[in-house]
Amino acid sequence: MLKKIAWGAAGLLLVASMALEFSVTRAYAAKVDCDKVMAEVNAGKKGTEVAKDLGISSSSVYRCKKKAKAKAGAGSATAAASPAAGASPASAASPGTAKPKKHKKATSAASPSPAAAASPGM
Repeated sequence: MLKKIAWGAAGLLLVASMALEFSVTRAYAAKVDCDKVMAEVNAGKKGTEVAKDLGISSSSVYRCKKKAKAKAGAGSATAAASPAAGASPASAASPGTAKPKKHKKATSAASPSPAAAASPGM
């Protein structure tokens, strides 16, 4: 009889602890504000400092860093995929249609200006 009570109590304790664990995990996951985390990280704080200041775990800080890195990587991949993104119209043109730029010749010191040639001191 005592064994049955002990097993029953152990089972109830197991169910209660599992229910508590699942509810805490869901509530905890909703409380992490990655924007605040990244603002702190970008301010130069270390992950453990950010976690302590915001009252979250350090793994949550690193999870936010990972999300931000993936988001930044997806943004740069999208920009690289579109050739006209951030490029000038001349660089977006095909190589056969682009005309080379002609440069004006710079005046050199070997060919003096008419005023300099007329001055007797030089």
